[in-house]
Amino acid sequence: MEAEYIESGRKYPKRPMAGVGALITRDGKVLLIKRRYEPGEGKWSIPGGLIELGERAEEAVKREVKEEIGLEVEVERLIDSADIIVREGERIKYHFVLLGFLCKPTSGNLKPNQEVMDVGWFSSDELMDLDITRTAKDILQKVGILQQEDD
Repeated sequence: MEAEYIESGRKYPKRPMAGVGALITRDGKVLLIKRRYEPGEGKWSIPGGLIELGERAEEAVKREVKEEIGLEVEVERLIDSADIIVREGERIKYHFVLLGFLCKPTSGNLKPNQEVMDVGWFSSDELMDLDITRTAKDILQKVGILQQEDD
């Protein structure tokens, strides 16, 4: 997988890459995945991935959720955008522009793919004990699921 990231230009890219993320909610809980690969390896995050050439963002988020965790979702609205920039010394190791969408599941069963270490539904109280990526925290705070952190 590491070689795929370098070959695909994800690692040390020449330009930012456009991606999508799905904040999926159901019965007062939010669905998070534990990432197997960088960026955010071993941390909890929202499912998502890159937009393919010619693909609309809302279609990309539906496709990525289906591929990563086996669920069909309905997109309710765009929440926010985020820049994910990871530096390694003077070089840019990763640079993604992420569109975060609020979604609800419509069908399917949770079946994580090889990119996902774990998946689960969490209440806002349970989120406090998880190691969550900065981007996922920002989106969860934007919709009021997590409290804003004190600086």
